[in-house]
Amino acid sequence: MTSTITPQPGIMDIALYQGGQSSLPGRDDVVKLSSNENPFGTSDKALEAYQRASRQLHRYPNTDHLSLRTAIAEVHGLDPQRIICGVGSDEIIHFLCQCYAGPGDEVLHTEHGFAMYRISALAAGATPVEARERERVTDVDALLAACTERTRLVFIANPNNPTGTMVGGNELARLADGLPGSALLVLDGAYAEFVDGYDGGAALIDGRENVFMTRTFSKLYGLGGLRIGWGYGPQPIVDMLNRIRGPFNLSQVQMDTAEAAVRDREFAARCTAENKRMRAWLAEALAEIGVPSDTSCANFILARFADTAEAQACDAWLKEAGILVRQVAGYKLPNCLRITVGDEASCRRVAHAVRNFKDNRE
Repeated sequence: MTSTITPQPGIMDIALYQGGQSSLPGRDDVVKLSSNENPFGTSDKALEAYQRASRQLHRYPNTDHLSLRTAIAEVHGLDPQRIICGVGSDEIIHFLCQCYAGPGDEVLHTEHGFAMYRISALAAGATPVEARERERVTDVDALLAACTERTRLVFIANPNNPTGTMVGGNELARLADGLPGSALLVLDGAYAEFVDGYDGGAALIDGRENVFMTRTFSKLYGLGGLRIGWGYGPQPIVDMLNRIRGPFNLSQVQMDTAEAAVRDREFAARCTAENKRMRAWLAEALAEIGVPSDTSCANFILARFADTAEAQACDAWLKEAGILVRQVAGYKLPNCLRITVGDEASCRRVAHAVRNFKDNRE
């Protein structure tokens, strides 16, 4: 009997997501700068909460995430009723596409935008549409020009991954106000905490019905291994997303750990200050040896090389030195390497290795 089992349209167009490499065969001294992780790990208060919660693994978690939503709301000055929590911000992105996009609809994202926008759009049966960027920066005019009557979602990572660049509040407001009435602007703020005074778009949301933001605990809070994210937006949007959210999508361990993490403001402040210091140092150190980068607003820099061959050769050289960074050819940046801002020792090690690479090629 011939099988006629086939996937939904769009699924076969999804390329498997490739995370940053985490190990090298035969080496135990690897410096991992490929996944934008917090080099200082997780706060002690979050680790203590994790250990306490682990004693109750036989219990089902609560389904409303109230304690975590309350903590997030208190720290960021938001309405807890308009917050939804998910398995990383990726799950929130999936929810948005499931609820608001489908066959015949379009999901708009930028040229070098996060891969999950395209993946989630295709998984929902929608058509992903790409708008060009201007010198690796989101171009509001290009996004508005790419909108049609079929546009349902517009995803912007601000700051963007993997470029590290961002656009200001006035441009975001112009974009939100210029979208078709049927389109929702989604501001992905995975790296928002690394920008002084930036609210991730919360103020923009509070004055409009067509803006939503996503955030994560994976970057600043060092909880990438637990997969915790959240979203904030108009109440009707949040209510709709909760209709398809699994009742137990987050464990009690995840929620308790994330609550302790977001409340530990001293740890967060220390990490952001050190990231800012070493980000500037690393960018300047690489620029001095002929490897420029755009001003980054995140916890990584996008190092630009002369061409694809040089970027690939440098990546290989770094691997030989026990250093892992991220090739970003899949983001249409084949001549670039994304380098996480590590602690001071890691930043000095990668800068020294790149200098040796450049000297070796002369």
